[in-house]
Amino acid sequence: MSRWQQGAVGQPRGRPLGSKHKLGESFLEALLADWQEHGAATIARVREEKPDQYLKVIASALPRDLNVHASPFDDWSDEELLAGIRRVEGEIRMALVADQEDEAAWPVVN
Repeated sequence: MSRWQQGAVGQPRGRPLGSKHKLGESFLEALLADWQEHGAATIARVREEKPDQYLKVIASALPRDLNVHASPFDDWSDEELLAGIRRVEGEIRMALVADQEDEAAWPVVN
């Protein structure tokens, strides 16, 4: 026969509040205290003595999907973007015309 009847709960009142996180909280408090005392110096020592471990720590601290988006056009309005595109198109046309004129000026050699 089993220890509990079907549908019965081992702790009818459930787990005591906060018990799940006590170990985690204690660990984080100890880690924070250690970090405040030795953090920057430890990082420098690991960087100098164990660069492979240093890079592993950096990689583990970064999000898995690091999505860096840096565009000089982020603050431009649609009108500004369109004007910029038209300006570049005009410069390309002028460069193509200049190239054609330069080619026409060269003598044809057979």
